[in-house]
Amino acid sequence: MAYVDVRTFTDPDEFGASFVGTNVDFTILGRGRFEAKLYFIDFERLNMRRFSDNLPRIGHTADVVDQATIAFRTQPGPRMLRDGMEMDTANIIRRKSSGFQKSDGLATCGMMSLPVEELCLLGEAIAGCDLTPPNDPVSVTPPAAAMAKLQKLHAAAGLLAEDAPSVLTQPEAARGLEQALIEAMVACLASSAVGEDRSALRQHAKIMRRFHRVVEENQDNALFIPELCRAIGASERTLRVCCQEQLGVSPKRYLLLRRMHLVRRSLRESLPTQTTVTEVATRYGFWQFGRFAGEYKSLFGELPSMTLGRLISIAGAALGYADFCIFAGTA
Repeated sequence: MAYVDVRTFTDPDEFGASFVGTNVDFTILGRGRFEAKLYFIDFERLNMRRFSDNLPRIGHTADVVDQATIAFRTQPGPRMLRDGMEMDTANIIRRKSSGFQKSDGLATCGMMSLPVEELCLLGEAIAGCDLTPPNDPVSVTPPAAAMAKLQKLHAAAGLLAEDAPSVLTQPEAARGLEQALIEAMVACLASSAVGEDRSALRQHAKIMRRFHRVVEENQDNALFIPELCRAIGASERTLRVCCQEQLGVSPKRYLLLRRMHLVRRSLRESLPTQTTVTEVATRYGFWQFGRFAGEYKSLFGELPSMTLGRLISIAGAALGYADFCIFAGTA
């Protein structure tokens, strides 16, 4: 019997947190109402995800280390990169490590993962080849027929999850679909033409992993390029090349956007009686308040003061006036 769930999201933080077993965070690059949908199907051995999100963004994924994962686009769309490699409906990104993704708009993707040991055993048993995951992400291009079969099976599983989830609660039906998906996955990997081995790209991926670690370790501190380069052990020029290649933006722009999202998260979780926009903005390194407010509104469609006041507005609508005054600390 499979675990099946289909969820929709309007908040990128909730969307990222919903990838059970995988640590995902998103930095939204474009203005607009965020909309995302995520399909979960966890079979006995194979885990499958199918998702879509509509705004340009940068994402970072930290996968479970003992899982071998493949990712691919399920529909054509705006440009999408994984660790600097272009993703489309004809290729697969293989990985067993963390990395960055960059989408320029609507992204519709599929993911499948098996325990590394399981995939290696299946490679020997089914295809007679070594399917040990590479240490660094690689792009592979399966034969068109093999990729088409994988796409069709993945889409069929998504339709069942949404329209007839009870089918997947039947053990034999779930087992049959799992086996078909595993066979299609192994067939794609066993017959794939590995993309060009670019040592520079692998080196850039290592730099970006250090970049992400330093950023995550200093979420509550404003980071500046000189100290960031020292911590990573890369020149400003090299870091700029890596970020443009894998994120599509400069490191300075990425850090600014990340701090903007951290400000928004803090404002959404605070009350006006407990903090001010100025206090939160300066905490994350914003000192030019007029420029900050304009950038914030351009990115999120509202002034920071509106974000800060939303929690108390929601509480006021849900509570009676007397209770609301106590909640707000004004009684």
